[in-house]
Amino acid sequence: MKYDIHQSTAYSYASAVPVARHVVRMVPVERSNQRVVASHFAVEPEPVEWTETRDFFGNKVVHIRIETPHRSFTVKTRARVEVEAPPAVAPDSGPSWEETREAANGSTDLSGLSPAHFLFPSPAVALSAPITAWAAESFPPGRPMLAGAVDLMNRLFADFTYDPRATDVSTPALAAFELRAGVCQDFAHIMIAGLRGLGLPAAYVSGFLRTEPPPGKERLQGADATHAWVSVWCGAEIGWQGLDPTNALIVATDHVVLAVGRDYTDVAPIGGVIFGSGKQKLKVEVDVIPMLDDTAAAPKG
Repeated sequence: MKYDIHQSTAYSYASAVPVARHVVRMVPVERSNQRVVASHFAVEPEPVEWTETRDFFGNKVVHIRIETPHRSFTVKTRARVEVEAPPAVAPDSGPSWEETREAANGSTDLSGLSPAHFLFPSPAVALSAPITAWAAESFPPGRPMLAGAVDLMNRLFADFTYDPRATDVSTPALAAFELRAGVCQDFAHIMIAGLRGLGLPAAYVSGFLRTEPPPGKERLQGADATHAWVSVWCGAEIGWQGLDPTNALIVATDHVVLAVGRDYTDVAPIGGVIFGSGKQKLKVEVDVIPMLDDTAAAPKG
């Protein structure tokens, strides 16, 4: 699948902001099964400093500094991305979850996507006995790792309610778990907490969902904004597998990856510091449009 991605994130402030520093992770990069054909990224007002880097996990990070007094801040991304479906893997194939746990904990790989970095508590994902006990129901002795992870994803989808009013960006995983409600960020954090509680590696993924569903299919939850899902390590042979608990989907071609990390704090689309007072408002618009004509012009700002 090829997609044209149009993303706009706009902040409006109650009073003028004289100085601001932002860290932005809103530009997709080349990854396994994902190719960036073209991209354009812009912010308003014009920054006095702009630096692009890659973080430890391979995400593109843009550091900007603004010294012009402003009442609004806007980030726009335009990109054309080609996504290939990963090789199909039968959930009942591959190593057991116990073998996967042993392999992950014995890994000597220290690269950014080594399972060793995704086994332990992280800033937004604390280990929780209730969540671990709940997740353990999906992992009876000897069950294949991917089969257990898919079952956990399906249980989360069945037992929890998608409700944007139930939580906010700072809600802990345990609080959302007790509510049995939340949004994609909450569901990803809960699933990650359950897997890590069992000693299994799980990563947090942010990205986009296709806005237009295939004919006859319902629109996916979370398609209006940056989405979140989970990547689970299933052993050296199968590797990382994407699972979307918000929609009970094994990730294939409907998802475009923006960033990968231990939890939301590693991949937050926009962070930083502003100097000002009063409240602020946020408006996010996302369109991920399937491209049926390969000859169409590449996206521009």
